[in-house]
Amino acid sequence: QVQLVESGGGLVQAGGSLRLSCAASGRTFSSSALGWFRQAPGTEREFVAAISGSGISTDYADSVKGRFTISRDNAKNTGYLQMNNVKPEDTAVYYCAARNGRLIGSSYNYWGQGTQVTVSS
Repeated sequence: QVQLVESGGGLVQAGGSLRLSCAASGRTFSSSALGWFRQAPGTEREFVAAISGSGISTDYADSVKGRFTISRDNAKNTGYLQMNNVKPEDTAVYYCAARNGRLIGSSYNYWGQGTQVTVSS
């Protein structure tokens, strides 16, 4: 199995930046596409960004395009979500997820426990 542990969440002012990390263990990290999801209170979990195992292909939700950047360092078995120009509506619990495959897809097999991001006005 794969273990995923998020870190980097916290309180940040609107317009500021935050970088989330996802440390993976248990299998070859580069064989798994990685995704970030978020869930705000009273809402359904939504897709934020994804990256292929190689790091070449990425995908973003329209709400974060131009502001967030997903990346990975396979040598460190770590994925990242760089959040720039954050907005109050970005407030949510952010989850890292991995799937059994190198290509970006809709189904994810492994999930972290989440990290809270709160953006103040």
